[in-house]
Amino acid sequence: MADDWQHGGFGLYVHWPFCQAKCPYCDFNSHVALEIDQKAWVRAYVSELERYASELPGRVLNTIFFGGGTPSLMMPETVAAVIETARRLWPTSNDMEITLEANPGSVEAGRFAAYRDGGVNRISMGVQALNERDLQRLGRIHTVAEARAAFDIARRCFDRVSFDLIYARQDQTPDAWRAELNDALAMAVDHLSLYQLTIEDGTAFGDRYARGKLRGLPADDDAADMYLITQEVCAAHGLPAYEVSNHARPGAESRHNLIYWRYGDYIGIGPGAHGRVTIDGKRFATESPLNPGAWLSAVTKGSGESVRTALDLQEQADEYLMMGMRIREGLDIDRWQTLSSRPLSSHQVSHLADLGMITVENGRLRATSKGRAVLNAVILELMAE
Repeated sequence: MADDWQHGGFGLYVHWPFCQAKCPYCDFNSHVALEIDQKAWVRAYVSELERYASELPGRVLNTIFFGGGTPSLMMPETVAAVIETARRLWPTSNDMEITLEANPGSVEAGRFAAYRDGGVNRISMGVQALNERDLQRLGRIHTVAEARAAFDIARRCFDRVSFDLIYARQDQTPDAWRAELNDALAMAVDHLSLYQLTIEDGTAFGDRYARGKLRGLPADDDAADMYLITQEVCAAHGLPAYEVSNHARPGAESRHNLIYWRYGDYIGIGPGAHGRVTIDGKRFATESPLNPGAWLSAVTKGSGESVRTALDLQEQADEYLMMGMRIREGLDIDRWQTLSSRPLSSHQVSHLADLGMITVENGRLRATSKGRAVLNAVILELMAE
């Protein structure tokens, strides 16, 4: 059990909590600030990395991911300092993946080149839509032309570039989504993250929806058709789904996100960051304060963690099942049963297989394309004792 995390690897997530504007659909921990003392943030990040390195010495670090917020608002020197510190504190894999999220409105050729020189080797860009009306509705501060220009800049600086799109938007039809997706795939992209618009409580969209003022959302059948179109079109272009919402050419998968889905260990630093770390043979879930000021203050007092919770083996088994079923490779049945100390229910497995929702082959349990369309229901069935 002590080494279970090695099935997934070891990564570092760095949360940058600031944005130029808050998007109405976004429920991530992001804040708009007029002034940011980036030197104070570097000191805090370095302090947190040193604290974790004292508890997790000698591990091989496979990935770093700068998420947010809008990490492309970070000074390149800030990003480089975090990377340099991580490399100093841990041995790293020869092909370490270092991703930085970017919004097209904050992309400059010089800044991207500086990120590259500081160690970043992959960009994930929040494009979200390829028409002006929907960009405005989504509260995005860039235009389609700026998104295309930013993608071209990123492509010149980095070998690996991904971008995000949201579908099932207001007044969007399945045919319109098919055309937009084909347009996106014509941009020489090798990785796409494609998310169905969800209305989250606590967001501006959630408030409008509750008041009956978020009109034009597609009917459930149309949204389901858009999901199926996504699978069909991406596969036809050589980017099959390797995870429910992520598509890539073979070899271009996000290695950092695969650490999550393969249930490896990852450090989470920054406001609101979560982590999973195995220390002295015990696995812990970690959380950090959401408020940027509160997090900075906590770090100066010795630790940016607000919660560290020990996970028992059944909790680990359940988390592994929930994460592992999201990816096309599925989960290792023996690994799950070792964590859980009980076999998967043969009745539930047979029932789901008869329905065409899962397959069991070579010791792995996978969701079929039919099963991935209703994955939450499949997972709940598998977790039932």
